[in-house]
Amino acid sequence: MNIETPPADWLSAYDSRVAREIAARDWSATGLGPVKAWPADLRAILSTILACPTPMYLAWGADLISFYNDAYIPILGYRAPNAIGRPFRDLWASIWDDISPLVEGCLRGESQKVVDMRLDLGRAGLPEESYWTFTYSPAIDASGRIAGLLCVTGETTDRVLAERARAEVAQRLELAMSAGNSVGIWDWDVETNRVTVDSRFATMFGVDPQLAAQGAAVEEFLKGIHPEDRAHVQARIAEAVQSVGPFTAEYRLLHDDGTIRWISAQGRCIPGPDGKCARLPGITYDITRLKEAEAQLRVAKEEREFVLDQIGRQRLQSDPQEILRASSEALGKRLGVNRVGFYRLTGPQNICHEASWSDGRLPPLMGMQATYHYGAFADTERRAGRALVFGDSRTDSKGDLAPYADEGVLAGICVPLLTEGTWAAGIYLHQADVRAWTEPEIALAKEIVQQTWLAIERAEALQRLNRRIAEQEAALEQREIVLREEFERREAAERQLRQLQKMEAVGQLTGGIAHDFNNMLAVVISGLNLTQRQLSRGNSDVGQFIEGALEGANRAAALTQRLLAFSRQQPLEPVVIDANALLTGLSDMLARSLGETIVLENRLEPGLWPTKADPNQLENAIINLAVNARDAMPDGGRVMLETTNLDLGQTTSRPLGVEAGAYVRIRVQDTGAGMTPEVLAKAFDPFFTTKPTGRGTGLGLSQVYGFIRQSGGYVAMTSQLGEGTTVDLYLPRSQDHAAEKQGDLAADVPMGRAKDVILVVEDEDRVRAFTVASLRDLGYTVLEAASGPLALDILGQRPDIALLFTDVVMPQMTGPQLVEQARTVRSDLRVVFTSGYTGSSSEADERIKAGGNFLAKPFSFDQLARKIGAALA
Repeated sequence: MNIETPPADWLSAYDSRVAREIAARDWSATGLGPVKAWPADLRAILSTILACPTPMYLAWGADLISFYNDAYIPILGYRAPNAIGRPFRDLWASIWDDISPLVEGCLRGESQKVVDMRLDLGRAGLPEESYWTFTYSPAIDASGRIAGLLCVTGETTDRVLAERARAEVAQRLELAMSAGNSVGIWDWDVETNRVTVDSRFATMFGVDPQLAAQGAAVEEFLKGIHPEDRAHVQARIAEAVQSVGPFTAEYRLLHDDGTIRWISAQGRCIPGPDGKCARLPGITYDITRLKEAEAQLRVAKEEREFVLDQIGRQRLQSDPQEILRASSEALGKRLGVNRVGFYRLTGPQNICHEASWSDGRLPPLMGMQATYHYGAFADTERRAGRALVFGDSRTDSKGDLAPYADEGVLAGICVPLLTEGTWAAGIYLHQADVRAWTEPEIALAKEIVQQTWLAIERAEALQRLNRRIAEQEAALEQREIVLREEFERREAAERQLRQLQKMEAVGQLTGGIAHDFNNMLAVVISGLNLTQRQLSRGNSDVGQFIEGALEGANRAAALTQRLLAFSRQQPLEPVVIDANALLTGLSDMLARSLGETIVLENRLEPGLWPTKADPNQLENAIINLAVNARDAMPDGGRVMLETTNLDLGQTTSRPLGVEAGAYVRIRVQDTGAGMTPEVLAKAFDPFFTTKPTGRGTGLGLSQVYGFIRQSGGYVAMTSQLGEGTTVDLYLPRSQDHAAEKQGDLAADVPMGRAKDVILVVEDEDRVRAFTVASLRDLGYTVLEAASGPLALDILGQRPDIALLFTDVVMPQMTGPQLVEQARTVRSDLRVVFTSGYTGSSSEADERIKAGGNFLAKPFSFDQLARKIGAALA
């Protein structure tokens, strides 16, 4: 970044309070350094901000240092005196959880725009409801990198609140218009003073419906209006008649039984030939429920604002006694009671009054008092954690509250406060008069009591914490050396423990491998020994022995593949596949393998995305899971194979340990016995199995896990005892199309031609001998080399070599290195790689397997024939 030396007085060009604050501040201790050293790009952006009349804010540099203009100062509120130069997160810590996702997105280069976002800025130090429309744009430095963010903002609180008020008015109007059963119609003949109405109107106004239908004087109807509203209604009627205009009024009707109904009336004068009002027809609505709802809403809003105001005030206070005093006074005045106070238990039978507020009618309660002072009933209820609410202590609870009346308390609310289920304190509200408490009043009292108790506990905990910190600071200094030595000893012990755990894991692994390989090699050795003995006797009927030896060898090969899958180092041949087609192809075989007592279901999502994986390994994984499901259902059950397209976001993908993105999920679900949480926690551990000895190696699920992770996916398992198990395989979506599935080539073993010359490069003599013999048996002309350098010599002497079949991992020269040198002189040379273990070498990556030129060890005669035939085709 080029830094130009700015004019010393470049900030003085702006008649700005913020510019003067920037110039006066010592910036040398910050990451920006002195003002004179600031880069030109920062100065250019600041110049734009300082000259702008719209509120603007800049967060610059690695620490997101705060800058703004004069128009932005009112937004800061009480923060303004110390805002300039503070890190963005510290300045707006109170709303950081709300805006941090927007900040992070902007710093990634994604401009942000928010309309009417609610933010509690607390500009006056108290909670507030405000709304803001603003943008976050990346601030780019001279090198083109994002150096911060630029905010342009404006407050929209007035507009949002006005729109909300208009919506509430519209809602009330709609409610009134929909009350069809409370509508009355009238028609007043002004000249004759006769009002004709329908029966509903007459009923509302307490007029005989028959008389009203014939027509009655307007005074008959005015009698039903509440005396306090009658003059107002008459004035509105006179105004409408005088102006020959509309008539609207809201008023109360007072019925003979004392009930009150609210009415909304609307009408319009109809002029006569002389232009004066001749008739005044109209309609009335019963809006009693609406008025009651408005009143309840108004009270609820006031109560909510009162609660929020109390919470805000309590947060600003740190003295428990002051919290009690202020909260007691506020609650007492709000509910209009005579006394509010707080007490604590100091023993099983004693309480101490710590704070009390009184309006003078009842004296404050101070000092010690017995828990049973107000009687055994009150004592029992409070110990049980039940609130006492009474409106007349002389008669309520069958007279058990008479001790309150004896002290002049006729009504009250007492809320006990519990600590770990035990009565520890309480707050009371006392009234010297009989009172019928309403549910909102009781709810408000309980809410304020609980909030006050929490505030007290928080303040007292903070006091205890401060005392404890002060006491511990000295002790920490004394113990620093001891703790350091203890830490070093613990580190050494943990290193030793990790080494022991590692050796134990290796021991378990090698022990399990040795056990399984011994069983398999026993089958191979026994089969070959019996074959050898039978052949020495001239008996050629040795097929069963050879088949047994092959089965043992194949099982050993499968165990090796499982070990490589578990370690995520098996050589894979991933291709783009259609998981639906793969599962459909497996269904018949699985149905036969699972048995007649198992029902196999497919739920395959249409339009499933393609994915990329080794199809053989994926088939093995699904078969393994299906067999596990079958073994968990000895009495029969249901196995369901399901596919689904999933888009995983950051929140969903992070717990799975995969990148966010598109995935294909393959689910294998059974209705079997399920697993306990302890078994589920170890299900993927190598050599862990719940099957009887000889029926499982314990590598099945670890192989599935290793293969899926090696393929870029994830495995998730859930299970409940008695309800079955669900295993989900997540594989990344591929943007390529799935290749058509090849037919079964098991019976198609292509033969070679003598004119096709193949060079086999393998450092293991027996493997090389088997490979050479197999290829010659197929009819090819075969040359062999035990190392890369020998192979290069042969290639130089034999230009007729058509294909190079080479191992990947060899001493002196690896297979990829051999191919790289060979193709400098033979660019058309065809190559097939083979390996049973590629380790962590970067040479054994997708480039080796590209185009299908890879054959995994161990391979059979048929697999070798098909791979070589395909490479030469």
